[in-house]
Amino acid sequence: MPIASINLERFAWLSVAAAIATIGLKTLAWWLTGSVGLLSDALESIVNLAAALLALTMLRLAASPPSEEHPYGFSKAEYFAAGIEGGLIVLAAAGILATAIPRLLQPEPLAAPLLGLGISAAASLINLGTAIVLLRVGKRHDSITLEADGRHLMTDVWTSAGVILGVALVFMTGWLLLDPLVALAVALHIVWTGVGLVRRSAAGLLDAAIPQEDRDAIQKLFDEYAKQGVTFHAFRTRRAAARRFVSFHLLVPDRWSVSRAHRLSEEIEARIRVAVPNAAVFTHIEPISDPASYEDQGLDR
Repeated sequence: MPIASINLERFAWLSVAAAIATIGLKTLAWWLTGSVGLLSDALESIVNLAAALLALTMLRLAASPPSEEHPYGFSKAEYFAAGIEGGLIVLAAAGILATAIPRLLQPEPLAAPLLGLGISAAASLINLGTAIVLLRVGKRHDSITLEADGRHLMTDVWTSAGVILGVALVFMTGWLLLDPLVALAVALHIVWTGVGLVRRSAAGLLDAAIPQEDRDAIQKLFDEYAKQGVTFHAFRTRRAAARRFVSFHLLVPDRWSVSRAHRLSEEIEARIRVAVPNAAVFTHIEPISDPASYEDQGLDR
């Protein structure tokens, strides 16, 4: 399905609504219990809201049509969303550490733990449902923004489970240090998630190649057409969120007419677009026996 025909913004709005709901529930759970672990969970939900709003903005920009100044479109905007979201996660972890360390040095008892745990669990179920939807849609439509938001929310689900376990253990054992210790573990875990998102975003901004399985599919087509007396080189690919860019040189026999070479290149390009959805394919035709055809394979000629 073409990128332009897919409206992904509604899924970003779903993430915004889920974040607002979980902020309210988790803040209430922290207010009732005084648990620094539940506070860490509420702080991460604020990051979820900021990330969801950023995702909405970047998805809207990525869907914008190409302009004279940006002829290849704005699909790379999704990488900014994923990278900034990773940075926000790391900042949230810093806030959790700043809150948990003093409580580690001076533990305090928890109030109304069972009610707080129930409210936090309800908030986690909201995040779980939203994360599953975002991950499925993000993978189906190659949206790194929705996928990153979904992974972030799924991380929130797991960290919430850890926090709930910590508060429950404090309630059962009376060991107050468990609460800040769980908060510290949560902070370290979400730092790992944030760093991973930043690295993936950076890879996209640096024009990473398309997945190996897609490159193999194209190479298989090249091998098939080589039986017709043509050959290929200078094969390059890059990706920009859901978009794929493929370029190569097609070397044809000298006796071929321009029309025949063009028809073959059009046929190959069409098959590549079927094998690699959302691919823009660029072909350069050259005579197979001209030595100059083999001197321009580098990116910088």
